[in-house]
Amino acid sequence: MPELVVRHLGLVDYQPTLEAMRQLTRERDAQTPDEIWLLQHPKVFTQGQAGKAEHVLAAGDIPVIQVERGGQVTYHGPGQLVAYLMLDLRRLDLGVRELVTAMEQSLVELLAGYGIKAAPKADAPGVYVAGDKIASLGLRVSRGCSFHGLALNVDMDMTPFLRINPCGYAGLKMVQLRDLVDAPPSIDEVAQRLEQALRGRLGYSTAEGGSRA
Repeated sequence: MPELVVRHLGLVDYQPTLEAMRQLTRERDAQTPDEIWLLQHPKVFTQGQAGKAEHVLAAGDIPVIQVERGGQVTYHGPGQLVAYLMLDLRRLDLGVRELVTAMEQSLVELLAGYGIKAAPKADAPGVYVAGDKIASLGLRVSRGCSFHGLALNVDMDMTPFLRINPCGYAGLKMVQLRDLVDAPPSIDEVAQRLEQALRGRLGYSTAEGGSRA
């Protein structure tokens, strides 16, 4: 199995992280290890490549950044766990749909560990609890390699979601882990659990750490 490097980066600005992700994807070759970055961002809206401006209702003081991932507009902020997956899909013999399924099932498994019953939707990528969205997905594949990833609402200020139509759906209710459990876990704990779930679903085992971006 090829090497996997997992980096827990803490709270990092969006734009330099995006540029580092792009650089790794642009410069990697067949020997480059796959990487997963687990992190949080300061407040930012990101608009996918097919995103429609009308889904940003009132950005106000929160910047809107155009990106090349799939999907519409979403929000990132402190207390939301983001995972970026820089994987060589050809080397893993994974299709994009299979990767999306692995990401969704990793989130379902993670949430089940906290007693939360969650599920994906066939027609709307992401993970939902009783019809409300708790995690968003958005990927880009370049030269057979993925980047961007997923965002799980853990313990955050949810009000900025009211300034957009999340993922392009007017009135879609967003929920977070904190409000669905008696004792909210730390985001570091959730990140560790997500790492293990992703490793299992993608077939990795050994761990390496570090920092980047």
